[in-house]
Amino acid sequence: MAAIDCGTNSIRLLIADRDAKGRLEDIERRMRVVRLGQDVDKTGKFAPEALERTFAAAEEYAALIAGHPEPTADGGTTHLTPADIRFVATSATRDARNRELFLEGIRERLGVEVEVISGDEEAALSFAGAASVLPPRGSELTLVVDLGGGSTEFVVGDDDGVQAARSVDIGCVRLTERHLRSDPPTAEEIAAAEVDVNAAIDLVLETVPLGRASAVVGVAGSITTITAFALGLEQYDSSLIHGSRHSLDAFRDACDRLLAMSHNERAALGFMHPGRVDVIGAGALVWRTILSRLEELSGGSLTEAVTSEHDILDGIALSID
Repeated sequence: MAAIDCGTNSIRLLIADRDAKGRLEDIERRMRVVRLGQDVDKTGKFAPEALERTFAAAEEYAALIAGHPEPTADGGTTHLTPADIRFVATSATRDARNRELFLEGIRERLGVEVEVISGDEEAALSFAGAASVLPPRGSELTLVVDLGGGSTEFVVGDDDGVQAARSVDIGCVRLTERHLRSDPPTAEEIAAAEVDVNAAIDLVLETVPLGRASAVVGVAGSITTITAFALGLEQYDSSLIHGSRHSLDAFRDACDRLLAMSHNERAALGFMHPGRVDVIGAGALVWRTILSRLEELSGGSLTEAVTSEHDILDGIALSID
């Protein structure tokens, strides 16, 4: 199957098989930063240049999908059909008034219909992807935090699945465009952004029992990048990032240092994707604020967080029949 996750900052592709136990076996995993959500928070519309970047990535992904034929039972091969492909769009597409231009452009290039999913479904898919590689925890609650470009999903669940979830509009692209305009951000800009993040967490707490979670898993590009920094990596290495655990203090220290850096200082970091340089400060601000609130809500019993490279993209693939 082929799964495509088109968010506010990046568009990602996973081509995978499913083994006898239902687990995914990667064939191809790609990511392109296209910033589809450029200025959507301000204008409510997709910018023409953002659509062009996204369509170029979609054409690349269409070629990759066509280049990976599926084996048949008789030893032959066949190409993936639209039924084997799921294309999911999230926060920016939910907000854009001119989304039909995007939907039609993807339809022309990939031959599939884009599913503009709700925040609740986004949260459920994120949890399914992260949980697919976690050890069993029985009835103990795990919190999965998916920190994206336009929104962040908070999902609490156990081995029986999702128990509660909420999606809120505090992504790294959205907060950068809304608040963090200086290089590096000023104390006033940071304080204004923190007000937004804490207000969003208050909304989450209306329906999601964050304080009852005994473990927290962070997913998506901002958190994996912060983890690379916490690990002191010179180059991005998924095998070292996935499953790594850090104390809340260690994560917050990494976030503090990233937020205080200038654009050029962040760009010089060997693990930093060029498309994240300008928004990682906001991602760090969101992650450190969430971790501080979780520590407070747990009464200090939550002391660490784990990072997963498996997220909504895996959840999308697992959802394909």
